[in-house]
Amino acid sequence: MQEYSDQYIGGEWRTALTAETIAVLNPATEQVIATVPAGGAEDVDAAVRAARAAARAWGATGREERLAPLTRLRDGLVARQQEIAETVVAELGAPIGFATAVQAALPLAVAGSYLEILAGYEFEEQVGGSRVFAEPVGVVAAITPWNYPLHQIVAKVVPALAAGCPVVLKPAEDTPLVARLFARLVDEADFPPGVFNLVTGRGPVAGAALAEHPEVDLVSFTGSTAVGRRIAEVAGRGIKRVALELGGKSANVVLPGADLVRAVNVNLANVFANSGQTCSAWTRLLVHEDQYEEAVAIAAKGAEKYVPGDPADSATRLGPVVNAKQRERVRGYITGALAEGARLVVGGAEAPEELAQGYYVRPTVLADVTPGMTVAQEEVFGPVLSILAYRDEEHALEIANGTEYGLAGGVWAADNETAAAFARRMDTGQVDINGGRFNPLAPFGGYKSSGVGRELGRHGLAEFLQTKSLQY
Repeated sequence: MQEYSDQYIGGEWRTALTAETIAVLNPATEQVIATVPAGGAEDVDAAVRAARAAARAWGATGREERLAPLTRLRDGLVARQQEIAETVVAELGAPIGFATAVQAALPLAVAGSYLEILAGYEFEEQVGGSRVFAEPVGVVAAITPWNYPLHQIVAKVVPALAAGCPVVLKPAEDTPLVARLFARLVDEADFPPGVFNLVTGRGPVAGAALAEHPEVDLVSFTGSTAVGRRIAEVAGRGIKRVALELGGKSANVVLPGADLVRAVNVNLANVFANSGQTCSAWTRLLVHEDQYEEAVAIAAKGAEKYVPGDPADSATRLGPVVNAKQRERVRGYITGALAEGARLVVGGAEAPEELAQGYYVRPTVLADVTPGMTVAQEEVFGPVLSILAYRDEEHALEIANGTEYGLAGGVWAADNETAAAFARRMDTGQVDINGGRFNPLAPFGGYKSSGVGRELGRHGLAEFLQTKSLQY
């Protein structure tokens, strides 16, 4: 077991100012694998002040001065890809295949995309008699979640640094080890002191202190809608900008004439990936009533491929959820859905056979779910798929738009044009058409209670810039 007692502040590893620690557990074994400092307000203050001291000089650097250390950081991520994957397996429980292909590889693609964007980004333009400049917003507080721990770090920290903003990162307390690895790579990339800072700690303490700090100019948060609302309230008192990527209850709509078998099987892969712990997961499958039972049968057969197991085994497709609290939360939604009248197709709330140890949840498919059920309205964040029937396209649209969320979704039809026409009417930030692949250059973010602002691509860089105009 590793015992860490330091935070990365001002370009060096410093002994934490608080003695309290956080135990990091392996979700598959329930064993403590490390401890990290539970940073408090004093640690946060030191990190923010280090960032503030670096802000003006880093914001004044030119494109090439930012590209050089960012390129070294990207190269470090490439060199440590296997270590990254193994770390995510250990602290999150993601299967090694998924950890390698997504948890470790996606951050590389995102980091590389920002090198290209920064190289060609126009930070000033002539508008009539005015010269308009895009300038760094200032000190950024990045508060990241546990479900895609490195991806979310890279998606916030790299564009912020590219924009000229120093960052204080507060990672989720369940997955701080990959954040420490990232901090070591930043240190090796030779950024100026204070440009990047890491404080591990609990959300209600370190996260709150960071969001409230008067020297923070922008808070970028990914996590639950409830916490996002609280951060927006706190930041609003200080007139800080916020970028919030929050919960989701995404609908995958299969229109008549679509490839039903492919649509259902892709939906299963989508909702069971990362043990269902994906904010943009298609947790609601909407199928026309004439094809409903056929879709349920396809889902039942397809779900057989997702057998929970040891995440370190390359054959495993479904690992545990992150912790005991999350396991009980997901099981509670399954039990509640059955009590409200849903039909259990596969899975259930019982522990998987032969997996008494570890935070495992059976991959579950629920049929006869109606739009008003709790499981159809609230974010479960586990391997649970709800299948709903619709009468016609207008009814499907009403169901798809009938939650407080609007993060992602999917539409399947006989042709892309038909699917796109339906998708344009969905109240959501990103929609995949007939199985379109995730694009790290496309803006990602939500409508309604799913958040404010966008990550990834040029839009993600623009979140960390503010505008100034000079009139001649």
